[in-house]
Amino acid sequence: MKPIADRTPTMVQEFKNFYHTSPTHVAIAPGRVNLIGEHTDYNEGFVLPVALTRDVRFVVRPRPDRQVRITSLEFDASADFDLDHLAYDDSTLWINYIQGVAMMLEAEGLRLTGMDAVLSGNVPRGSGLSSSAALEVAAAKAFMAVSGQLDALDGPTIALVAQRAENKFVGVQCGIMDQFISVLGKAGHALLIDCRSLDYELTPFPADASLVIGNTKASRSLASSAYNERRQECETGVDLLRPALPGITALRDVSSDALEANKDRLPETIYRRCRHVVSEDERVLTMADALGRDDLAAAGRLMDASHASLRDDYEVSSPALDAMVEAMHSAPGCYGARLTGAGFGGCAVALVEPGREQSVADAIYKYYPKVTNIWPDVYATPAADGARVIELL
Repeated sequence: MKPIADRTPTMVQEFKNFYHTSPTHVAIAPGRVNLIGEHTDYNEGFVLPVALTRDVRFVVRPRPDRQVRITSLEFDASADFDLDHLAYDDSTLWINYIQGVAMMLEAEGLRLTGMDAVLSGNVPRGSGLSSSAALEVAAAKAFMAVSGQLDALDGPTIALVAQRAENKFVGVQCGIMDQFISVLGKAGHALLIDCRSLDYELTPFPADASLVIGNTKASRSLASSAYNERRQECETGVDLLRPALPGITALRDVSSDALEANKDRLPETIYRRCRHVVSEDERVLTMADALGRDDLAAAGRLMDASHASLRDDYEVSSPALDAMVEAMHSAPGCYGARLTGAGFGGCAVALVEPGREQSVADAIYKYYPKVTNIWPDVYATPAADGARVIELL
């Protein structure tokens, strides 16, 4: 695992090469990894993510007009649009996330100015680490910076703007967790989010713990269809439980005791889907308490239980994810590990002792390719800061 270099100086030089002038700001927004709380967000439950040291950055300079010109270093491509004529671009998909953010910011009452920008991201795309949310939040911060309106919106509103951009303009029905943690993350903390009320609370992340993320590099082709199917199964469970539990509107309202008392009302598959969500909500709250007490052994057991529930009850794991989790567990210093994200591919996350990150990575490189014939990526990260803007001039 190589340390992550600061990309800003390279981006500044590329900006000068492209636009023959100097940028004024860099806007930064991180990706995220969810410690625990999977498939609870659309059931109005709880999640506990942390921000990563990997991020999306815009190096920008305001323009005197309403034109936006962006060069992406990773895509080796440029695109532009007019803030007065926003329209979905079928030929350059990544630009739509940025156009959507511009549209939703103006819907909040901000009058934006154009900008020249260089874009770079090192959050792996398609890995379940929320590169799209990082792109949206960084774009929002960039627009606000060049328009002289950095303080116009509070953090939760920026997150909601970014979510609406993805939901309404791009057409992806994501939840709010990814944007919330990208905006509101803080170094040394996880963020406990109530996905119903949108209340949130910073939870100290113990100094004697670290995170290792293993990217399976396996296909996530089943994730989208399975997501919709699981969401419908949860709604069916609520409908079947409501006659016995009047007033419930989501699985968030159901306790484990109440579910067990009424399991005969549910087909076996629906019951297991509900059991995952109900027990996962309880694990999130218990995990936040364990981290607050520096009880890493308990936190690790909760992560292990979450993975087992996702594998057996919710059935969104995969041989690749199970192999990744097993590889993590084979290394000394691993407290617990679980898949993170929607499942079927993407990443797993391990809670480990500081100083043991490389031994966990070595175990992954040794074990995982033998089982899957896929070479993984491994990242170590502390709990990092959320979005921010740095003035360059």
